Amino acid sequence: MQLNRKDLLGLEFLSAQEIKLILDTADNFKEVLQRKIKKVPALRGVTIANVFYEPSTRTKMSFELAEKRLSADIINFAKATSSVKKGETLRDTLENIQAMKVDIVVMRHGSSGAHKFATEFLEASIVNAGDGQHAHPTQALLDMLTLREKWGTFTGKRVTIIGDIMHSRVAHSNIWGLTKMGAKVTLCGPPTMMPMDIDQLGEGGVKVEFDLTRAIENADAINILRIQLERQKTKLFPSSREYFEVFGISPEVLKRAPEGCIVMHPGPMNRGIEIAQEVADGPQAVILPQVENGVAVRMAVLFLLAGGKAEEEVVAS
Repeated sequence: MQLNRKDLLGLEFLSAQEIKLILDTADNFKEVLQRKIKKVPALRGVTIANVFYEPSTRTKMSFELAEKRLSADIINFAKATSSVKKGETLRDTLENIQAMKVDIVVMRHGSSGAHKFATEFLEASIVNAGDGQHAHPTQALLDMLTLREKWGTFTGKRVTIIGDIMHSRVAHSNIWGLTKMGAKVTLCGPPTMMPMDIDQLGEGGVKVEFDLTRAIENADAINILRIQLERQKTKLFPSSREYFEVFGISPEVLKRAPEGCIVMHPGPMNRGIEIAQEVADGPQAVILPQVENGVAVRMAVLFLLAGGKAEEEVVAS
């Protein structure tokens, strides 16, 4: 099977079959990453530009490593050292990059919809590495790969997403991905951080709960979001201490969830604000496996967008 798409803008545009294809392909690339030589020639001759208008650690390094593992040629763009500082527009920047014969653009941008705008004039494939408060599809895919490794299936599983839902592109992408694959999603956080009509998002909608105990009492996994102070125009909660007391995940709070409940966090973590240190480093946390799975998922996305197909081709590369 082949991913017959030019771009990856968000999981709302993918079918369940396409999501499964990406996860299955990522599984095969995980096998590649266990080899002594962790490199395949699958994208030899393909040029990829990493265009990051916002700071990033995990996502940027993960994409760059994925590209190198696939033997692609790479160019990196950073806003701080670019002509954007001289007033160059997004369109001019991207069209100049494309003029260098780039095949794929991996972009992070602070404006929601920036990637959709780019598809209107770019022939290169666009991969959304985060746009404003809209979407972060590869983060959701690596979260889902991590959960599928634990569960084997999403059908009937219950995932609670806790925190700053309003400003979280990770939450939006997880809602779309999980609900399309048959999981039930509950959102929990302060009312000031819960968008109106958010319960309508996803395949069949989601449940909204403002009481943390009720939100996690039946959860098979909880995904804890960072408080995104940089995106808040006004302070949406009294203090960090009070936020942790009401919505933070401590060892005592985690005991209210079912035994074996998986703890996730997309990072970066604010320890002591949304998650206690003992939970972040505890046996139920899969935070580092999430990071590990990010490389395989991004290899899969790049490989498939470049026209790769069939599991056998991945293994034989």
